[in-house]
Amino acid sequence: MVTDLKSMLATWHPLRDEQQWVLATLYKIEGSSYRKLGAMMLISSLGQRLGMLSGGCLEADIQRHAKQVMTSLTSKTITYDATDEDDLTFQLGIGCGGVVHIVLQSVNSANEYLNLDFVFNALKEKVSGYYLQPVQPLCELGQGVFSIRNVSDGLSVNRKAQIIEKNNQHWLQVAVYPAPHILIVGGGADAVAVYSIAKQLGWVVTVWDPRAANAKRQYFQQADAILRCPPQELTQYCEKQKVDASILMAHSVELDANALYALNQSNLKYMGLLGPKHRRAQVFEQANIAIQEVKAPVFGPVGLNLGGDSPESIALSLISEIHAVLSNKDATSLSNWGQ
Repeated sequence: MVTDLKSMLATWHPLRDEQQWVLATLYKIEGSSYRKLGAMMLISSLGQRLGMLSGGCLEADIQRHAKQVMTSLTSKTITYDATDEDDLTFQLGIGCGGVVHIVLQSVNSANEYLNLDFVFNALKEKVSGYYLQPVQPLCELGQGVFSIRNVSDGLSVNRKAQIIEKNNQHWLQVAVYPAPHILIVGGGADAVAVYSIAKQLGWVVTVWDPRAANAKRQYFQQADAILRCPPQELTQYCEKQKVDASILMAHSVELDANALYALNQSNLKYMGLLGPKHRRAQVFEQANIAIQEVKAPVFGPVGLNLGGDSPESIALSLISEIHAVLSNKDATSLSNWGQ
């Protein structure tokens, strides 16, 4: 299922003139909801749905309303109230107990595709910024200016969607930022699990392994790049491709050390070493580098303490840790909040 914005737009873009499309956006929430403010979904005239605005319970009804928009070419808003006994969400016993408001807008060449093509190109170029949609007054929906505001540093983007006021108009401001890019050092069997989960999240994945028997394309079919270059070339690659995190898991102290030496001054946000502490020490000793000299935060042993020792469990633990670090979260249980 395609749910991240870049994958949604990548699927939509080549088909944007072959089918009718409607953009559904969650623009207001009262109480709690499954998705956060600014969540988007694209619906085609052939029934294709890209993205989700609920846990799967409202999408069929949203699609029904989208067909009306395709016919009228007029924007509309819909509301689902899980607190109202007469509402669909209450009757089905679904939802998170809140009220969600969704705006549906036609996407076509006449309205410049709501500038979604510009957003798509920005994401391909790894540009961060904001996508703004007018939400009030409602009578002007679909007639405002849709744009993405570029910023030089993705870290400066406030990723929390919010309503802002501009030119006497209320706008929904949604952060647009490129998917994380991870470099997996080592293309063994356990790396397949790490790569698979990362791609399911919509991340960009590069695999580096100079050994001919490893990192075969048949096992990493959706990897964005498979490298077999000398390790010293990894420095420039990570800088040019804006790699966010690297995992050293080649199961070779020499290869991991070579990669560590090449990447120790890279602007990574995460550097992870698979294996126990004594192996981490071996890798640093082989690379002739002190852990304090590495520019990126170093994690090793990698992963959150989830339990399990299978490749899939380790991959889940590892990717979860990277996700938390890149999102600047502490990875504690949400059930502990407010205690």
